[in-house]
Amino acid sequence: MRNLLMRVNYDGTHYDGFQTQPQGNTIQDKLEHAILHLTGETLKITGSGRTDAGVHAYGQPFNFITSSQIPLERWCLALNARLPQDIVVTEAAEVPLSFHSRRGAKRKTYRYTINGNRFPDPFQRRWQHHHPGRLDLQAMEQGLAALLGTHDYTSFASRHSTKTSHVRTIFEAYIEVDRSMCRPGSPDQGVIHTYLTGSGFLQHMVRIIMGTLMQVGEGKISADRIPVILAACDRGAAGPTAVSKGLALWSVEYDESVLTEEETSIFSQNSVSES
Repeated sequence: MRNLLMRVNYDGTHYDGFQTQPQGNTIQDKLEHAILHLTGETLKITGSGRTDAGVHAYGQPFNFITSSQIPLERWCLALNARLPQDIVVTEAAEVPLSFHSRRGAKRKTYRYTINGNRFPDPFQRRWQHHHPGRLDLQAMEQGLAALLGTHDYTSFASRHSTKTSHVRTIFEAYIEVDRSMCRPGSPDQGVIHTYLTGSGFLQHMVRIIMGTLMQVGEGKISADRIPVILAACDRGAAGPTAVSKGLALWSVEYDESVLTEEETSIFSQNSVSES
């Protein structure tokens, strides 16, 4: 038996998130169906975490136990030939049988993208939340800073969360702005990327954080209110849940103790430079 660790990119627009659901329209369902057609095995893959419906991923890790002896170098091409075009497996490695892609993850990064220009970009419309109104980015950065550290994030978790504890750690959070497509003299703010890196995230947590931060940027909530909202441990204290299409799982990192140096270099870096 072999334990294979792979990485998958996907456009989540037409899917109900990563984890399998009865209707079968998830990334996990599509991957398992492709593996069945390739090897004849009916198996369950383990993802590094869940994503909401409509959320995307760059290099999300997943692993599974297989008896297939297909060489590693053939897996990606073989699976991609059996997957929809908006799901692409990009890496494959063999790892110890004890490896678990969710339990072994030590840091996860999500990116939320806002198009702050006057007009939406038709070519990026499925991956950006269009917000043509002016946002106070300095205030949003101040609000982000207040979320760093280890806290009970109940205020920023879905009311339907089933987790016994809402305590998580956010290690890093920052905003980057790409103005490369802005016309000289235009009022456009550019494309605003917000990155959040943490030990793990609750259901809807990043989207609720972003919905709240956008209200800060709009001047509806003061950045000084973020610590108060956090301390309230009440979902009703925070802002709305931002739309899912702006969110992408950006990276997942693992301890060097559970992966070889080569495997760590493959699966702990972003595939584009990725609860």
